[in-house]
Amino acid sequence: MSAEELEAIENKEFKIARLAEIRDIFVFSCYTGLAYADVWKLTPEQITIGIDGEKWIHTYRTKTKVRSNVPLLPNAIEILEKYKKHPECVYSGRLLPVRSNQKMNAYLKEVADLCGINKELTFHIARHTFATTVTLTNNVPIESVSSMLGHKSIKTTQIYAKVVEKKVGADMQTLKAKMAAQKKPLKKVGK
Repeated sequence: MSAEELEAIENKEFKIARLAEIRDIFVFSCYTGLAYADVWKLTPEQITIGIDGEKWIHTYRTKTKVRSNVPLLPNAIEILEKYKKHPECVYSGRLLPVRSNQKMNAYLKEVADLCGINKELTFHIARHTFATTVTLTNNVPIESVSSMLGHKSIKTTQIYAKVVEKKVGADMQTLKAKMAAQKKPLKKVGK
């Protein structure tokens, strides 16, 4: 998902609380890279103060059992604060009111429609967005991204880097075409 699409989702005001919650949980994953299962099980004990004095998520990925340590970006902290006193979170001891993966994905289709996003939006897209749009595109080293995503091998993370490279290539082709269309002839030197 592009930065513009992420911004559109973040800034959309929803009159239906259910959709606002789904959006918030999806955006949280966009800013943390956590997979659905890891967001679902996230508890206050997994939020710690890192070596830098900032809030971090320290967890093990449900899928691979690999350690994942993610510094929390301000947008993610804001979402956690928003749900601190949510009845479902208080009752369950979890940080976010996550529904089943099937329902999350069904509701994300509604979110996409209401935000004018013409692609299938699934919860996994959030993890992909963290890897590409949020981190790699903003020059976070691939080794750091791999660690935050909890990948066993950097080769897994390199798939995301290739996606970013393809996007850069496509963007540059668009720019070249635009420049060619606007090109003025060079002035002759001399004589």
